[in-house]
Amino acid sequence: MGQAALKPDRRNAPDESIDWKRVVHLTLLSRELDEMEEKRLVPEKKVLYQFSARGHDMAQILLGLKLTGKHDAACGYYRSRPLLLSLGVDPADALGSAMARAGGYSDGRDIGVVFNYPNPNGASALPMCGGVGSQYTPTAGWAQAIAYFSKHLKNRDYDRDIAVVLGGDASVASNGFWSALTVATTQSLPMLFYIEDNGFGISVPSTLQTPEGNIAANLAAWKNLTILDGDGSDPEEAARLTGGAVDLVRDERRPVLLRLRVPRLEGHSFQDTQAYKSEELVRSEWARDPLPRLKDYLVPAVLSEREWEEVAGAAGAAAEQARLEAESRPVADPATLTRNVFFEGEMQAMGGQHCSGYQPPAATDTPTGDGQRINMVTAIRRTLDLEMSINDKVILFGEDIGPKGGVHAVTLGLQEKYGAARVFDTSLSEEGIVGRAVGMALAGLVPVPEIQFRKYAEPAMEQINDCGTVRWRTNNRFAAPIVLRMPGGFFKCGDPWHSQTNEVAFVHQPGWKVAVPSNAEDAVGLLRTSLRGNDPVIFFEHRAMLDHAWARRPYPGDAFALPFGKAKFTRQGKDVTIVTWGAMVHRCEEAAEGISADVIDLRTLMPWDRDAVLSSVRRTRRCLIVHEDLGTAGFGAEIAAAVADEAFIDLDAPVSRLTMPDIPSPHNPVLLDWAVPSTERIRRKITDLLEY
Repeated sequence: MGQAALKPDRRNAPDESIDWKRVVHLTLLSRELDEMEEKRLVPEKKVLYQFSARGHDMAQILLGLKLTGKHDAACGYYRSRPLLLSLGVDPADALGSAMARAGGYSDGRDIGVVFNYPNPNGASALPMCGGVGSQYTPTAGWAQAIAYFSKHLKNRDYDRDIAVVLGGDASVASNGFWSALTVATTQSLPMLFYIEDNGFGISVPSTLQTPEGNIAANLAAWKNLTILDGDGSDPEEAARLTGGAVDLVRDERRPVLLRLRVPRLEGHSFQDTQAYKSEELVRSEWARDPLPRLKDYLVPAVLSEREWEEVAGAAGAAAEQARLEAESRPVADPATLTRNVFFEGEMQAMGGQHCSGYQPPAATDTPTGDGQRINMVTAIRRTLDLEMSINDKVILFGEDIGPKGGVHAVTLGLQEKYGAARVFDTSLSEEGIVGRAVGMALAGLVPVPEIQFRKYAEPAMEQINDCGTVRWRTNNRFAAPIVLRMPGGFFKCGDPWHSQTNEVAFVHQPGWKVAVPSNAEDAVGLLRTSLRGNDPVIFFEHRAMLDHAWARRPYPGDAFALPFGKAKFTRQGKDVTIVTWGAMVHRCEEAAEGISADVIDLRTLMPWDRDAVLSSVRRTRRCLIVHEDLGTAGFGAEIAAAVADEAFIDLDAPVSRLTMPDIPSPHNPVLLDWAVPSTERIRRKITDLLEY
């Protein structure tokens, strides 16, 4: 909608709907906490990371006090503590988190400026991240969840709630900003982009982030976006613009971008001397300090000089009390540090369907097949269909999964059956696909995003990492259980862009469970467990097995669900243990014909069934690990290390591995056949091991 003007209030007549005394208290409290850190706690090494909010504070507080909806949520960045204070965060939690003490945002696991605030009865602060720009797409996901609850599930509680994302001027150059902007404007989401422009990203001027340094001016022609622009250090203008922006999003249910110019009165962080700024520039920034302007605006129009001083005294006392309480908190017990990587039985405060009382239907790990063999594509589609029919919080999305049904036809017909609100196409942005899913999961939905091919997950790796660590870094305050479907591996041919497996990269991302089914039956069981679970899951669908005759199985029933970390012996013997997964299971079975061998299909890599492998190796005394991924640092190396550590004295031969060489997948089928472990090469490897 381009630049927009709001009806101006009368000059020097503060808006009576605003609790100005509260604004003053919180602004002064924020200043006191900043000064306390800068002058005492950082020099005393009690705070290790400090980012001053001076100059940003007043406008943030005006914004935060407008977030009154039960399902309002904001996601900020490292300079957003004033917003947190305005939402009701205990100053002792804010300061204690900065001091990395027990309690607070993370129990000392994350840096104290990376906030989160679960608030089931009011506006929440979504888990922030250390990466600039990573806050945008999860906030868009929360906004889309609001729209889904309101429009599709007809939950009137969400009709006026909004999502707010805060970012600095440097963040507008990030992938996340542009992806979220596209999502919000193409979907008309109730989302406010709140841009605090202080002119610098650390030392880099905003003119290098967006042409001429004004993102609001540069987005003037962007469709479906209302743009507001003004001075965030002027109390009247900041109040009018923040209030107007929030009201526009609430009333019109569409995105607004508000850019406010604010001074950064201290360095980027405590260590930043700002030597890159001229003395004249520093003086001009301090001349724009919103605090004295706030006092001039309110005294004596709203507060007397004495009342101002009383509020200032109370803010100082509150800051000192917060310091005393924070310093009295212990450091968390290091023995607890490995807890809450995954769901352990204690429910998180927010995120996922289980928080609202979801109870999964009864399940069994015994298949009740109907006799008709179906391929893996049909098995996955049938499972998604069943789970969507009994759970209206399950939502599917990704590139081309709507009318086309996905490039592998897995979702074919599901949009027609369930509608575009539940099965929908997305813009071509993996950052947006995964980040949006995170926000939806935080809001209580069950998002099932699809990445078309494994290699295309690379642009989303920051969001994938952040999603997996949500539970751990908030110490179980939040969780984001999503099911990320991802086809990969070779097919009739290969290439470096569509045929990568590299599952080990996800195993190395804390907090993710990783499923690698080799056949239709296991795909059903593992997918159903994923959709009903309380942890994020990478669900890897091997392209070669989607329609492979060997991978076809009878549909195991609507109640069939498999536990993670439980391998399957597809063949049993006494002379050698063969450990594998995915497309290599079929080839290992063929290679073991006529040999007394245990063939173990791990089925999941995180967790993996150590007990099954070790018990087998102790019996057969030989171990061969076969996988399609590259050899160096592949997951087979982890298995080999575990066997060497725990079953070395039981071995009659060295642990052996057969993998692809350390090269991308080649395109020509002849070259591909040479690179990928074949049945013949696996058999030769088995023979060598038996003859050792």
